[in-house]
Amino acid sequence: MSLRYFVLRRRPALTALAALGLLAGSPAPAAAQAGVLNIYSARHYQTDEALYANFSKATGIKINRLDGKEEELVERIRNEASASPADLLITVDAARLEVADSLGLFQPVKSRLLDERIPAALRTPNWSAFSTRARVIVFNKAALKREQVQSYADLATPALKGQVCMRSGAHPYNLSLGAAVIAHEGEAKAEAWARGMVANFARSPKGGDTDQIKSVAAGECGVTVSNTYYLVRMMRSNKPEDQQAMAAVGVVWPNQSSWGTHINISGAGVLKHAPNRDAAVRFMEYLAGDEAQAYFANGNNEWPVVKGSVAANPALAALGSFKSDTLPIGELAKTTVLAQKVFDRAGWK
Repeated sequence: MSLRYFVLRRRPALTALAALGLLAGSPAPAAAQAGVLNIYSARHYQTDEALYANFSKATGIKINRLDGKEEELVERIRNEASASPADLLITVDAARLEVADSLGLFQPVKSRLLDERIPAALRTPNWSAFSTRARVIVFNKAALKREQVQSYADLATPALKGQVCMRSGAHPYNLSLGAAVIAHEGEAKAEAWARGMVANFARSPKGGDTDQIKSVAAGECGVTVSNTYYLVRMMRSNKPEDQQAMAAVGVVWPNQSSWGTHINISGAGVLKHAPNRDAAVRFMEYLAGDEAQAYFANGNNEWPVVKGSVAANPALAALGSFKSDTLPIGELAKTTVLAQKVFDRAGWK
């Protein structure tokens, strides 16, 4: 996966980071500061503000945060090297975490609490998931029958020619799904699947998951795939157009008779040169706690990774239960490079 460098979007809260040398850079290793945690985050959810505020209130540790796109943050960390003030990288999708890990940006974290609370399939020695989302099939109820789209493989059948809308094949959400198909079906079948979907495209890939849902609802195409938290966000919306869109579509948990619905994650890792390592580990443990886990469900429509966490999100609950893929997410993430090659050969741009 290529790394590109972008101009960062800064928030007013980042002024404290300038004093640390974050914005100007420094050849010397960043110094630790008592009661401080510096986070580079690619989670662009306004609802996460409560997580940071609650952690600071409970611990007295001040959080300085730099928000940006995944590639720009990874490239920045590489360029800063041992001078980086960043303690923690937070991002969405296991593939992105694996890119950072493969570049040697993380350090191992040993925590009994993380080992006890986070399932082994959702963590690696160097990074951990703290929330999950599922990649489901969304179909237009007036155009297709539920029985026609029961699996990811169904999206490649000739019967759906001209019916499939998708976002870019280069997006990590789809690369992770492709990696799962490769792991379960093999590279050759995964390529045949990708070629079948490309042949069924109603239009060239464009937009994000929400755009795909709206296109299906409007009848521009008959079916797509989407991460669940986009769906639940629209289900909880008071906007008439969102309510009308959700009334027009149905949702299918794919592959319930085989390997289960693909899931992906939001996660974090402690950076190799973290000057405030103890604070970073403490924040990781906070994210695995009951308060934060409930908040991922209630605040951002994601599933907690910790079993038994209590959530009060009726829209999320309305989706029901499902059989999920149990492949270790860390191993799956390593296959995304091959998935990109498969998609390129299939013409899924």
